[in-house]
Amino acid sequence: MSAAMREAVVAEAMSWLRTPYHHGAGLKGIGTDCARFPLAVYAEAGAIPPTDVGVYARDWHLHHGEELYLGWLNRLATEIERDALAPGDFVVWRFGRTFSHGAIVVDPPLVIHAYIGVGVTLDDMDGHSELLTRPARCFTLWPEKDPAHGR
Repeated sequence: MSAAMREAVVAEAMSWLRTPYHHGAGLKGIGTDCARFPLAVYAEAGAIPPTDVGVYARDWHLHHGEELYLGWLNRLATEIERDALAPGDFVVWRFGRTFSHGAIVVDPPLVIHAYIGVGVTLDDMDGHSELLTRPARCFTLWPEKDPAHGR
């Protein structure tokens, strides 16, 4: 089942391409940020229930040490090693004081994310200078007995 779900996640994420960046929004074609984009994608694909993360300041990651993004991820996903990434998995990078920018894996190292000033776009996480130089953590929604992770 996870192979079909992974395909559904990637297909849904790709349908968001060129959605403008807009802090606090999560509407395909209208506007989204890097937190609400993956939540909407995973929920629409049926991988997670609809999830409300509430209101958060645009620059919370610059002024606070509380790992809000990791808190959300730890409730919904399981941390994995980078070499285990497969389509539909998730990567989050440290920006500022916390891990605060995430992307859905399309086909490693290709990811799709909502990037400020750009919107929802495809990027090579090994070639994007803003991502390449930052600490990253990797997560999956399908940790057990998943052929994509060699288990």
